[in-house]
Amino acid sequence: MRYCKKCLMPDTRPGSIFSEENICQACSNYERRKTINWGQRKEELKKLCDKYRRQDGYYDCIIPVSGGKDSHFLVHTIKKEMGMNPLLVTVGDPFTKTQAGLNNFRNLGDAFGCDHIVFNLSIDLFRRVTRIAFEELGEPLRFVEAAIYTVPLKMAIKLEIPLVVFGEYSGYEYGATGKDNYSAFTYILQIFKAIDIDFWLQRGVSRKEVNAITPPTEEELKKLRPEVIFMSYFSPWSSLRHLEIAKKYGFRGLGDEWQREGCIEDFEQIDSIAYIVHLWLKYPKFGFQRTSDIASRRVREGRLDLPEAQRLIEECDHKLDPRAMEDFIRFLKYTPEEFWGVVERFWNRDIFEKVEGKWRLKDPAGAGLIKGAKDA
Repeated sequence: MRYCKKCLMPDTRPGSIFSEENICQACSNYERRKTINWGQRKEELKKLCDKYRRQDGYYDCIIPVSGGKDSHFLVHTIKKEMGMNPLLVTVGDPFTKTQAGLNNFRNLGDAFGCDHIVFNLSIDLFRRVTRIAFEELGEPLRFVEAAIYTVPLKMAIKLEIPLVVFGEYSGYEYGATGKDNYSAFTYILQIFKAIDIDFWLQRGVSRKEVNAITPPTEEELKKLRPEVIFMSYFSPWSSLRHLEIAKKYGFRGLGDEWQREGCIEDFEQIDSIAYIVHLWLKYPKFGFQRTSDIASRRVREGRLDLPEAQRLIEECDHKLDPRAMEDFIRFLKYTPEEFWGVVERFWNRDIFEKVEGKWRLKDPAGAGLIKGAKDA
């Protein structure tokens, strides 16, 4: 494993680009922010909104939201600053919700006065596809995350809404590309091409159950091809800045409700308890998870120095929160032994080795060995 010398993000992140000097593309992209005229980009956003703004009161855009601080920021920008009339769309999950998450989800509609459609898969289908994706791919929410892109776009086509506003372009923000563009349509089409319907059909999911991840047809796109954009092009993406804006509208973090292991903040991805397991599963496959993600961002923003980031990664990155794991296995009907039996298959032997029966990184970011995730 190589680590970015600026932020400690490892090169095992899928699609990551590193320079010969061991600097990740995400750091290079962040540095480029200093050369961008953000006022000019805001004017670009205003012109784009003016193009699709409707005077008849009908929805002029769709915003896919989860209810978190980024969702609050998106709706604040599009409705309050740009004066648009958005329809909010959420693809939900049936995992146990935190009280903070429930509050924030309700608050999103209440604070901004937006109509809001929630799309929930059948619980039985969710359980089956999540088990399949966990056991075969080590990526439990593969099905649901595909629906997060297909559902809003298909809804825009059916309801004849010409603009869809997504949040961050993860490929740019996490360093899989150096190309910065507001248009998300090419990216969305790549996601659609990667959706393997046959994978699910071959595993017992029926044709009528894959509607949520079936991309719009060419004929549908000819009828109406919505403009799809990334807000991160128009505004410098920052979790901490979004948090401050969201708080003004009533957003709240976890506080004392839940002290999550393996996390170094209390306000990101806080809606569904078991969702943390999906994020943690990057660790056995790629040698990093949520702590590295957050720490590297804070280093780029100048809010965390490298030695402290190194300490946090070594101390926390391997940890799987027990409450998240319990909610995950309870809902999906695994025993702890069955859960760890599945995880065992995904430890990346190229970057991990077993020491006294525990998986440890061969080349950890911090000093000394990072403890294996299954210490107990």
